Amino acid sequence: MKLLIITQTVNQHDSNLGFFCAWLKEFGRQMESVDVICNSRGELDLSSNVRIFSMGKERGLGRLRRYINFKIYIWRLIFNAAAIFIHMIPAWVILVWPIAFLLRKKIYLWYTHGSVSWSLKIAEKMVAKIFTASENSCRLNSSKILVVGHGIDVELFSSKGGFAFGGNSEKEELPFGVKLLSVSRISRSKDLTTLILGVTELVAHGYEDITLDIIGAPILDNDISYLKELYDLVKKNNLENKVFFLGAKKYDEMQKVYSEHNIFLHSSRTGSLDKVVLEALSMGLQVITSSESYGEYSQAVIKFKEVDPIDLTEKIIGVISQKEIQYNVLGVTLVKEKASISQVIKRVTSLIYKEL
Repeated sequence: MKLLIITQTVNQHDSNLGFFCAWLKEFGRQMESVDVICNSRGELDLSSNVRIFSMGKERGLGRLRRYINFKIYIWRLIFNAAAIFIHMIPAWVILVWPIAFLLRKKIYLWYTHGSVSWSLKIAEKMVAKIFTASENSCRLNSSKILVVGHGIDVELFSSKGGFAFGGNSEKEELPFGVKLLSVSRISRSKDLTTLILGVTELVAHGYEDITLDIIGAPILDNDISYLKELYDLVKKNNLENKVFFLGAKKYDEMQKVYSEHNIFLHSSRTGSLDKVVLEALSMGLQVITSSESYGEYSQAVIKFKEVDPIDLTEKIIGVISQKEIQYNVLGVTLVKEKASISQVIKRVTSLIYKEL
């Protein structure tokens, strides 16, 4: 079967969408051939049966020229495609639907976001199915929504024995130190304030050999303002040598980042099943989260009360007061079984095959 995929960026180094290159590799394994229309392309390593057609954003082309290229590629590629898979952008469903309808080509949308936009509501009427990662990842009320898991590259996100695990019951001189990690966009909805206040409490309790690395960058103006507030909070609490803002990292750098830490902190209030939490579990990290969205992974994560740095502190102390910080075997197992790329793409392609 030949599949036409439409996505935003194909670049294995992209900090936000680099994971999609691994998805395309898996689609290539399970399909006869895959054609991909993207807004921009960068460095990639894909099999010969996966062809990339960029609208040209990486070459500096404007919106009008990219729109023209988009239409050219659609007319060029859709005739030989058995179906169309659109990643995250409902507006592209609306643009493709007229010709897809005329040619009787089914459209499938992947969507994981808390917002329910007008374009999503319209696109829902046009697609055969909407694939999503979890019950809360697509909040549209529709019988077309199918939960298939998140699609984690468990081969990439594997510890391979290299880990910063260690600790003992004494507060002073933890053998490897307590290395906390948070990965998210710098945004108020991610509630990084609670994490920083948690570190403040840990230091007050005498845990000096502890650091928190925050990976991520602001996008919106309000995010930039929030980052300044976080810097001020760190300075106010004398945490300049404890809390570090490391900016965005390339996708293929993240395995090393996870491997250099032993506890992953997650305080997002978006209500979605965040991919980074599953990556951390796949790496064997202990995960402490305030989210209620981890039902099937609930036994592999530690829950703390939302916006409660005291409870967060107690949960961290509970982990580090053991003889050593344990490798999260259950988390690794669950991600492999429920959310690996091979499993998720197999669920997607099986349904598409079945409906053709």
